[in-house]
Amino acid sequence: MSNRNSQANKQAARERLRAERERQAKKERTRRQLIVAGSVVAVLAVAGGIGLAVANSGDSGSGGSGADVWAKAAKAKPVPPANTSGPNGTTVVVGKSDAKNSLELFEDPRCPGCAAFEQNVGATVEKDISAGTYKATYHLGTFLDNNLQGTGSKNALSALGAALNVSPDAFLKYKYALYSKEFHPDETGPDKFADDSYLIKVADTVPALKGNAAFQKAVKDGTYNAWAMAMSKEFDSHKDVHSTPTIKLNGKVLGTETAQGPVAPSSAADFSAQVEKNLKK
Repeated sequence: MSNRNSQANKQAARERLRAERERQAKKERTRRQLIVAGSVVAVLAVAGGIGLAVANSGDSGSGGSGADVWAKAAKAKPVPPANTSGPNGTTVVVGKSDAKNSLELFEDPRCPGCAAFEQNVGATVEKDISAGTYKATYHLGTFLDNNLQGTGSKNALSALGAALNVSPDAFLKYKYALYSKEFHPDETGPDKFADDSYLIKVADTVPALKGNAAFQKAVKDGTYNAWAMAMSKEFDSHKDVHSTPTIKLNGKVLGTETAQGPVAPSSAADFSAQVEKNLKK
């Protein structure tokens, strides 16, 4: 009797242990399911946050670089940078006011052809301006934003306005830096100029702009966004300009005529030869 009771007790104990193990196992499965569910929610929340950040990334800095920001800028009253003149400050002339000759440059910040011209001829243009060979008038457009998608041309032009507000020399050197091999984005690559931090990084290679708090604030706030849109509109008003870069000296287009239109000089030597030929003495 005693033995049978002992076996029964052991059996009962085993049943209680098995039941407890099943209860613990069920509890553990539930806990794991909750952890997994929580993790999925967290991942989705992060992903949603990233998606929202990406969606809104165009609206940060420079008053933002999203389409809505630039639509507003097109309707806003421009704030002309210093060292400009004319309606809405869209006349940008750099050089000695008494220079007999006038060079006009039609460019777009994202234009690869403009980058090639600046890399090969930009230093010569800057040298000629300093020497008083001619004064230079800059017409800057943003049509490539439509062709390539993005807002980099407009954003870079706004930043160039901030540089011009510092000084004409800062403007020239910053423009040259933006077009340099080191910093100019590939035509088929990311729209780097849409990123204010990238524009400021390039500006830090220009002594007058490096660590310049006022310049950086103007870029981040989009102070010259409306001015950039006004500059782009002025560029579009020149119906005889069909490609960039287009370079004119005293109204005459410099370069080689092709079936697609004039091609700007590709070397400093060619450029200087054509300038010399068309200078007013």
